[in-house]
This record gives sequence, C-alpha cells and structure tokens, in this order.
Amino acid sequence: MKNKKLKVAELFAGVGGFRLGLEKNNQFEIIWSNQWEPSTKMQHASLVYEARFGKTNHSNQDIATVQISDIPDHDLLVGGFPCQDYSVATTLNNSKGLRGKKGVLWWSIHRILSEKKKKPKYLFLENVDRLLKSPAKQRGRDFAVMLKSLTDLGYAVEWRVVNAAEYGMPQRRRRIFIIGYHKSTPTYKHIMKSNKLEWLLETGTIANAFPVQKENILNLNEFEIKGDLVEITNEFNKNGKLSPFQNAGLLFEEHVFTLKVKPDYQGEKTVLGDILQNGEVTDEFFLKDEDKTKWEYLKGAKSIERKSKDGFVYKYSEGRMIYPDALNNASRTIITGEGGKSPSRFKHVVESDRGLRRLTPIELERLNMFPDNHTKLDGISDNKRAFFMGNALVVGVIERIGNALINQVNK
Repeated sequence: MKNKKLKVAELFAGVGGFRLGLEKNNQFEIIWSNQWEPSTKMQHASLVYEARFGKTNHSNQDIATVQISDIPDHDLLVGGFPCQDYSVATTLNNSKGLRGKKGVLWWSIHRILSEKKKKPKYLFLENVDRLLKSPAKQRGRDFAVMLKSLTDLGYAVEWRVVNAAEYGMPQRRRRIFIIGYHKSTPTYKHIMKSNKLEWLLETGTIANAFPVQKENILNLNEFEIKGDLVEITNEFNKNGKLSPFQNAGLLFEEHVFTLKVKPDYQGEKTVLGDILQNGEVTDEFFLKDEDKTKWEYLKGAKSIERKSKDGFVYKYSEGRMIYPDALNNASRTIITGEGGKSPSRFKHVVESDRGLRRLTPIELERLNMFPDNHTKLDGISDNKRAFFMGNALVVGVIERIGNALINQVNK
C-alpha cells in the first residue's frame, strides 16, 4: 500500500467539504461521489459539487436506490451521514435516533459495507457529538448499534469528538469523527497488538492529528458490546442515566475502550475578526434600525411561561447571547438557519465600522475553511449558501485527520 494513492468514495457529499480536506494531500483520489437531498426538487448542493469538481463519477440519486455494483471498489469510504435525528435541532426526547427517517442513512453505509465483495479498507465518518448519547431513554444505544454492526463487518473503530476551535480553527464546531480499519489491513493487526490507552493518547490516527493531554488521565473505561443488533437496540444501557461512551474511544472485536480526553494545542489561533470582509460588505447585510429592538430581545435573557400539550405549565428560560459576537474569539457554530435578514437568536451579528451586520456567505465559508465563493453559483441564493455552511464540516479538521491516516497507512 505504501505511497499508492488511496481511492476514495464520498457519500452524503454536500458541497464537498470532505473532498476539499482530503485533496490537499495528493495521496487521496476521489473516484466516486454521491449527493442527494430527499426533500427538495432542485438538487442545489449537488449542482455546486458538480460545478467545483465536475460531473464525472458523481451520482445525484438517492443512495438507498444506488446499485452496489455501480459504486466502484475503493480503499476509503467517507461521509458525514445526515444527522437530523441526532442533531441539536431536535431535543433528545423526540430524537428518533437510528429509526428516524434520516438516521436510516446509516444503513446505507451498512449496506455498502455488507454487500461489497471487496470491502473498503478504511472508513472515515462524521456526525454530531450527540450521537454518543442518543436516545434519551437508552443513552449511547445508537452508537452501540453502529459499533456492533462495524465489528461484525470486520472493522476496528476509533472515534473522537473534536471541537475545531480548540485546535486553532475559526469556528467552535464540535463533531464526532469515526475511523474504521478493516481486519485485512496492517493497521488492524497493529491495533490488536498495541496498548489501547496508548493508541488513544499517542499512537492512533486521531491522536496524531489532534494531540491530547497525557497527564491526569482518568480511568480508561472498558466494556463489551455483546448480542445481536436487535438485542442491543432493545436492551443497551436501558435506564442508564449517562452514556458509557466518552469523547474518545476504540472498539476492537466487541471490546470498547473509552475515556475523556482534553486537547493539547499551543499553536496559532484564527478568530472571528480574522475572517471578516471589512469594507467589502453590501448594505443588505446591515441590520435595519427598525429591527434592532427585535434582535436585542431575541439575543437577550428571557423567562417565558409555556404550556405543554397535556396542560402542564412550565417556565422556559434562555440565557443572554453575546451580542454582537466577540471578534477576538472563534465564532459560535454556524447553523443551517444562518441566512436571511429576519432577526434571530442564533444568527451571527458583528460590529463593523458601518454598524451592526450579519455575516456574508464568504465569511461563513471561511469559518468552515472553504475557499472564498466555493458555493457561489447562478440560481443559488445567499440563504442557500448559508444553509450549506450550516450543514458543512470544517475542512481543516478533515485535512489533518486525512494526513494522519495516510501516515498511519504508510507506516
């Protein structure tokens, strides 16, 4: 395998964040990609993807209907599988987890891994960190089902929750990154022989990409994921108050090793103020005087009386948001509703020499470390561009894990 390009298939490609990060290293070659948005007629993200990377070997059809024989053999399968069912957009209580409509997309990955005669040697997946603790009644069950299905398919798996800002990147975006190694690879055999704690703190792929503190390590938690997938679905951590999965971990042949780690980073930091397009911003991004009171109200602290469906009256409270957003820190997480002029609690607002304004599409791209105007295309509105960035990942995180993976493979 040494120094031979890794052939990559990219699922749930969006506007190509995984591809941008991996292609910074010329040892990755994306040979097939798929992007399909089920709820819309116009396939905007796919159009942007094709405009940037070409139409060749790009599939714009529902992944559940793609024939496995149409997906070329590849060494590495990547994708940020859609996470509406786990994401902070829905509270854990009504999160449908793996059974949710979008959560089912996990099974599209599973189908490829099950049915491909030549299985990909490596996996590189991304999701929201709440995956580790969903659903509310069986904390960690969804992740346990995924881990068990991957070990059954012959993979060792490591994971880590990474907040991009804690490693100097411009956005506080916390996501879980999952890497799988098939038992046919030397890395799998290397993990088998290695000290599992050492792998998580030092020698593993993610530990090399994102170093962690090695002092004051609390106990490594070890347990087994036994039983079939239905059993795990029904029984895993029933009534457990907390998920057994910490922010870093390793699965090897049904054995889970997991612990809480803290970042170790002293390098350069990019902050919100560094990415602003000062002096180039058009009037439409500035807050209207008549809306400013509404913005202030939405950003402020409040306590509101509400009534639940069954008539229970309760107090709904929100803390004060920093308003305008601090320029000397990494930005808050971009969400999909970032675009548009209407006042909102969650949209970013910055102070500029001409007054308060929202962020531009280019600034949102920069917060995810995309090239300027990556999502600019005829027929794609600024709102849509903001939506893309709310769904995207931080390209710098992918680049660093990709480089570490290549080094691990070439060892």
